[in-house]
Amino acid sequence: MIDFIYLASQSPRRSQLLDQLGVRHELLLPGPEEDSEGLEFAIKNEAPAAYVKRVTGLKLDAALVRMQARGLPAAPILCSDTTVALGRRIYGKPEHAKDAVRMLTELAGTQHRVLTVVALQHGRKRLEALSDSRVNFSPMTAVQIKSYVASGEPLGKAGAYAVQGRAAGFISQIRGSYSGIMGLPMFETAQLLRALGFKL
Repeated sequence: MIDFIYLASQSPRRSQLLDQLGVRHELLLPGPEEDSEGLEFAIKNEAPAAYVKRVTGLKLDAALVRMQARGLPAAPILCSDTTVALGRRIYGKPEHAKDAVRMLTELAGTQHRVLTVVALQHGRKRLEALSDSRVNFSPMTAVQIKSYVASGEPLGKAGAYAVQGRAAGFISQIRGSYSGIMGLPMFETAQLLRALGFKL
């Protein structure tokens, strides 16, 4: 019987969402020798869904190597990745404040997609699920965008915003999975865990 999983993510939100599901987990984080952010490159003309599936798979591959290299006891590994898309344009994490301003300026007043893939591997078995949500942003002034970016919240977030933070004041409508927009779709995650025999 499986009694815990590894979470290969540095996101505190994903850890909190697993806690909410009652899933005991241990963090399996990259060491200083790994370039986990370097896995998040986009291939020219790559569709957003294909991009986020590929990046999640690469992160899961790296986590498997990490578990074996560290001699850790075998257990399922969960990995997840989120991206924001406007049409076929992919919005990952902003590189700096100026990049965050650019992203938010382009997303303001639009409906965009938030795509999160969750993948789970146990032994040779790998399962994955895609959560595809729609988010409507109200128009934002340049002053509002700069003020939000100055809060520091957009850095490290796909699309340069956190749905559970101050950006909520600019979101007029959500269709899909709120937890998926946060970074870990709880319904899909629960389904994958149950498929491996995990008791929730």
